[in-house]
Amino acid sequence: MSDIRKVLTEHLRELHLPTMRRQFEEEARRAERETLSYEQYLLELARAECEERWTNKIERLLRQSRLPLDKSLKTFDLKRLPAKVARQFQTLLDGTFLDRRENVLLFGATGSGKTHGLCALGQELIRRFGRNVLLCKCNLLVQELLVAKRDLKLTKVLRKLNNVEALIIDDIGYVQQSREEMEVLFTLLAERYERGSVLLTSNLPFSKWEQIFKDPMTTAAAIDRLVHHSVILELNLTSYRLEASKKGKESKS
Repeated sequence: MSDIRKVLTEHLRELHLPTMRRQFEEEARRAERETLSYEQYLLELARAECEERWTNKIERLLRQSRLPLDKSLKTFDLKRLPAKVARQFQTLLDGTFLDRRENVLLFGATGSGKTHGLCALGQELIRRFGRNVLLCKCNLLVQELLVAKRDLKLTKVLRKLNNVEALIIDDIGYVQQSREEMEVLFTLLAERYERGSVLLTSNLPFSKWEQIFKDPMTTAAAIDRLVHHSVILELNLTSYRLEASKKGKESKS
C-alpha cells in the first residue's frame, strides 16, 4: 500500500467512514476507467457510505423495536378492513402523524388483526422513514414501570420512553390490572401527552375503560389525553384465526 493510501485509510478509520475506507480504491479504479470527475468519484463514495449507514440504522431500529418481523405490511390483509379504516391506515403510512404527536387507537375483538395492523405500521415507519418505534405488551410494560417506581427510577424510565416516537401498547385492558398498576400506566400516558405518539390496541370500547383505570375521574382523564390528538380505527371484524381455521377445514372436506 502506498503512503497516500495508508494515510487515507487511517484518516477514514479515524473519521468512522468504514464503507469509504473499504471502497475508495475500487472506486478510484472505476473512476479512472470511466473518466469520472473528482466530484463524481467523491459522490459515489459518499452515497455508498450513506446507504450502508441507512441500512445499519434500519436493522438496529428493527431489533430495538421488539416488533415481530412476520407481522409485516406484506402479510397484513388490507382487503379485510372496512373501506374507511383501510383509507385511514393508508394515510397513517406517510408517518406525518408522528410529527403532530397524534395517537392511533385501534379497537376490535380478539383475533381481528389489531396487533398485526400496528406491527405492520410500526415496521413501515422504521423501514421508510427511520422512525423510533417500540412495541410493548401492556401487562409487561406495567410491570416494568412498577419495578422502576419501586426502585425510584420511574422518572428515568419515562424519560427514556419519551425518546420513542411511536410507543405501541398492545392489549390494554386485556388483562385486568390492580389500581397501583393502572396508576403507573396513567402516569405514562400523561407524560407522553403531546410529547410523543401512543399507538394502542384494545378489545374494550371506551365505555368499559373504567374496568381498566378503576375510577371515573382517572378513566375520563386517560381517555381525554389519548383522544385529544388521535386517529381512531375500529375493526368490526370476525377473528382472522377463526376464518383461517374455517377455510382450512373447508379445503380438506
